[in-house]
Amino acid sequence: MALVSEFLGQLSLNVATQHEPLYPTVVPVRDFDPDRDAARIETAIKTKGVDEQTIIDVLTKRSYSQRREIAFAYEKRAKKDMITALKAALSGSLETVILGLMKSTSQYDASEIRGSIKGLGTDEETLIEILCSRSNDELVEIKKVYSDLFKKDLAKDVAGDTSGNFAKLLLALVDTKRDEPSAIVDYEKIDTDARALYDAGVKIKGTDVNTWISIMSQRSVPHLRKVFDKYKSYSPYDMQESIVKEVKGDLQKSFLVLVQCFENKQLYFAKKLNEAMKGKGAKEKIVTRIIVSRCEVDLKKICSEYKGTFGQSLQQTITEHTKGDYQKAMLSLCGPDQ
Repeated sequence: MALVSEFLGQLSLNVATQHEPLYPTVVPVRDFDPDRDAARIETAIKTKGVDEQTIIDVLTKRSYSQRREIAFAYEKRAKKDMITALKAALSGSLETVILGLMKSTSQYDASEIRGSIKGLGTDEETLIEILCSRSNDELVEIKKVYSDLFKKDLAKDVAGDTSGNFAKLLLALVDTKRDEPSAIVDYEKIDTDARALYDAGVKIKGTDVNTWISIMSQRSVPHLRKVFDKYKSYSPYDMQESIVKEVKGDLQKSFLVLVQCFENKQLYFAKKLNEAMKGKGAKEKIVTRIIVSRCEVDLKKICSEYKGTFGQSLQQTITEHTKGDYQKAMLSLCGPDQ
């Protein structure tokens, strides 16, 4: 018996402390030589007309920590900052991608959030995408990095730029009070939460948004998946349909992103990429943001969800909707078509 309880204790410890599995397309390169890479970048920048291809080849095929090492080696060689040199040498979409790659994933996310709330007006789409799709662990790191980079408090900045229930939901997510996944499935709590979501929305006139916010911002993701399943036995509509019926505007968009990400985060990103490359050309800002921010996290799985859903690879879609060096950089970050 002691053995069984020890095993269960170990199992729950593993589950409780596990992070989301990674499916990166950009991984550390073997036989890495930062000095050689720094020399290649220096030559590429000095070349008349700039050798963009070499810059793409090197920086999109190294992990963030390797890019940092290249930057240190470059500074030692050239006696100048590599990021400043890249900024001066590059322009347009390629510059945006390469400078994005010189930030860690959490620095990139924090910078994107800052960009979405700085200045006049708010870019709600970016704010919603990042805050509603990132895991609790990612948000904890983003808050810390945001404070380090901008000497500002993320919650205060979000509160200052949003209002009403939309602000309440985003602040509850930024508060990072989500439960860790547990090895024990609590059927009673699943039932209570499913009923509470129904009682607070579809069942009544109006919506008790606070109940929705507290359940969706505090429960673990595996628990919520089971809650949404159970919810269907109380409500004639599933959770996403209920959200569309009950709330509007940015609050609706935020709840929908949350629920889509709880159910299948990589499918959410695949659909968003497809949407961004629907017409002629591409909404490069969205394509760049997703590919740069997820290439060391789960882009491999996003690619496989994309192919499964749309019947053609993400790489194929990028080839059709983008061009030039930007296209080369995007394709390189996505890796070979599987």
